[in-house]
Amino acid sequence: MQLTLTFIILIVTVALFMTNRLRGDLVALMALLAFVVAGILTPVEALAGFSNSVVIMIAGLFVVGAGILRTGLAGMAGNLLLKWSGDSELKLFILLLVIVAAVGAFMSNTGTVALMLPIVVSIAMSIKVSPSKFLMPLSYIASMSGLMTLIASPPNLIVSQILEEYGYEKLGFFTITPIGIIATITVILYLVIIRNILLPKEQNNSQSDAGYKLSPKKIAREYALEDKMFRVVVPESSPLIDKALAELKLPAKYHIYVMKIQRRASEGINLLAMTYQEMAGPTSIIHANDVLYIQGLAPDVENFVLDNSLLLEMMTDKDLKDLISKKIGVAEVLLTPSSRLIGESVSKSGFRERYNVNILGINRKGTYLLQDMAQQKLRFGDAILVQGAWEEIDMLSRETQDVVVIGQPREQAGLAAASGKAWIAGLVMLLVVGLMVFEVFDAVIAVLIGAVLMIITGCLRNMDDAYGKMNFESIVLVAAMLPMATALEKTGGMTILSNAIIDLLGGFGPYGVLMGVYALTVVFGQFVSNTATAVLFAPIAMTAAIAMDANPYTFMIAVAAASGMAFATPIASPTNSLVMTAGGYQFMDFIKVGAPLQIIMFIVMMVVVPLLFPF
Repeated sequence: MQLTLTFIILIVTVALFMTNRLRGDLVALMALLAFVVAGILTPVEALAGFSNSVVIMIAGLFVVGAGILRTGLAGMAGNLLLKWSGDSELKLFILLLVIVAAVGAFMSNTGTVALMLPIVVSIAMSIKVSPSKFLMPLSYIASMSGLMTLIASPPNLIVSQILEEYGYEKLGFFTITPIGIIATITVILYLVIIRNILLPKEQNNSQSDAGYKLSPKKIAREYALEDKMFRVVVPESSPLIDKALAELKLPAKYHIYVMKIQRRASEGINLLAMTYQEMAGPTSIIHANDVLYIQGLAPDVENFVLDNSLLLEMMTDKDLKDLISKKIGVAEVLLTPSSRLIGESVSKSGFRERYNVNILGINRKGTYLLQDMAQQKLRFGDAILVQGAWEEIDMLSRETQDVVVIGQPREQAGLAAASGKAWIAGLVMLLVVGLMVFEVFDAVIAVLIGAVLMIITGCLRNMDDAYGKMNFESIVLVAAMLPMATALEKTGGMTILSNAIIDLLGGFGPYGVLMGVYALTVVFGQFVSNTATAVLFAPIAMTAAIAMDANPYTFMIAVAAASGMAFATPIASPTNSLVMTAGGYQFMDFIKVGAPLQIIMFIVMMVVVPLLFPF
């Protein structure tokens, strides 16, 4: 009875995965609960996946990958691509695929595609070529790069763990690398040959920026801030020293605003001229040698400087860039239809006092207002440019009654915090790889060390930033699917499936069974995620190998390879789903390009795997 229920739950789960109507993690959780309700698994067995080292490791890899992306380390690769390829589109195509394979060797394929997609689209647009000629190859190579190293793909980790559970030595960091290199070269050669034959050539006009990004250059250009921002130094003879901004009433008297103050640190031994910036507020006290960043018209600023014995300095490109720094950022804010601020002047609205941010300008239907800001009355539809500490902007983004923050302030805060730390992210990645290669620690500990280092070195802003970059759908999917193997094993389902394959193909020897296991895994992999496919077929392959007294590594590596070859449909592979929309592909495009590649890879793998890992 329990065996029958196990197969019913398994068949329904696979069917739900194939229909793609429910999210994969929800389907996996439903299957998990079904096993418990049916009495097949105990609650402890059902929840064991959530404490599995593979699940923890996958979560850590998302954090490491986010640090690589956030610091701009991946973006540097895109810039180098254009530099190295020159005017040759073919050279650019090959270089792009090689770099994707290299990056994907140390990250999940989904993370690799998410990381490289905006870079690839930008490159394609810059050379006036349709992104559709690049994005499907990007997805395919990212999938193949999963065979480069142990950590590059969840199926690798799953088959390694099952080998260990059955008393065999786990896979080394580079055990499957030869397979990955051969597979990657094969796919690159195939894509180079068919790129002008099978890949869509139409320009995709649905491409959009990967999110609204309020860069310093964009701010300065749109709001014309270059001519309205000034640096003013406060000498020791100035009458402003020790006075608060509130008592100076600068907006009313001079029509200017102090945005931020840069001053020298006064604590500690202070052997070096350490400086820091703080947001200017009503209670800010002016000190000698402070640098005031002021917004206003040139005549008004000059009057302020002359009246108070100050020194006026020219704004530099660096000063404009520093509008967004590790501590201070900007955001655009829209007024809601029911906002209490509508009709109020800036000075009487209490906006600065309420939200602790400065108003730099107002965008009113394409007209940028930067003069007499205190007297401007706020209207519905106004976009208000504000500057403040990232923490204050984050608090402002949670406000929904009066204002709505547009764009991605948290993303920009993270990018600002990680600026200039690409080399640190690179070192962390090398450290993680080194710890794994030399087996200093278990792989999961090495990855967690890397994840923690990404946070404490500032490659990621904080723990919230790290959690925000985790793909919890993938994490829950893996954790909920792992106990399915336990259910199959407890009820004897694995033995039945492996015996069925042996009975059907056993006459052809281990080679025939290997072909059957590989083919069946590939077919399932077109409709079910690579993780779920590996969880289902790795134990079956292991049981079949043991029953035939064959080398289990041959079968397990074949399963790991087959699980990631979802080329013919966009359903099971998150990477294919990502590029489908971005590249403007149709379902038939994947069949047209992917089906021939599946046949080629079947032939290659059936030659290479037994050759490198004999029966």
